[in-house]
Amino acid sequence: MVHHMAKTPKRGKDGPSAGGQRSLKVKVRTAKRRKISSTRWLERQLNDPYVAAAKRDGYRSRAAFKLAEIDDQYKLLKPGAVVVDLGAAPGGWSQVAAERVKPDVAGGAVIAMDLSEIDALPDVDFLHGDFMDPDAPDRLFSALGGRRVDAVVSDMAAPATGHRQTDHLRIMGLCEAALDFALDVLAPEGAFLCKVLQGGTSNDMLTTMKQSFKTVRHVKPKASRADSAELYVLATGFRGKYEGVDPNNEPETRQS
Repeated sequence: MVHHMAKTPKRGKDGPSAGGQRSLKVKVRTAKRRKISSTRWLERQLNDPYVAAAKRDGYRSRAAFKLAEIDDQYKLLKPGAVVVDLGAAPGGWSQVAAERVKPDVAGGAVIAMDLSEIDALPDVDFLHGDFMDPDAPDRLFSALGGRRVDAVVSDMAAPATGHRQTDHLRIMGLCEAALDFALDVLAPEGAFLCKVLQGGTSNDMLTTMKQSFKTVRHVKPKASRADSAELYVLATGFRGKYEGVDPNNEPETRQS
């Protein structure tokens, strides 16, 4: 069984560097059948230090560094922890989670789900399916086998329409569904991490999170592209579903 060891990329001011050497920017010419937008995407990929670092370190996507960076700061993925990864494809977050909770050594577990199939990963139990399907939570409950969860992490995103308000509503719907699931499975002091868009989290959702967790904050890791509207909401210190929680015991709300 082959395991990729977690590697912290060397960082310059703009992200990880390739062994401390300066990288030359790659220019991509527009091909006859390639759209300008596709050319720009390709050029951005070729010049992205996190794409290069993911390839070098054996991660399936640059997104692995987003979760790694958040975990480095907030310590969500401890050895022996049980983690549910929603929207897992192509598997970068699951790789980081498995490396850090150490299922083969410390008894942790990583259970992942995505609408897209992914190739098998060591120490990751992958469920193929749409989290928004009615039977998805039951499938995850079954895979958990009665275990409580230490962290629910979600990088789910709906296909972009280009209409900012519509895209925001779609991704918030995914985040709300992930939160509902988390409230049913998290262990005391557990954590919830979910992708949203700039503009943050809806007031109703924030209220639920503030009443159910000790601390709620929005974070944007350096590995998230500066021109991207993506943002993450992180809730830590789970203290139970909001029903019956003292509303006067007001948790902290922070912006990171």
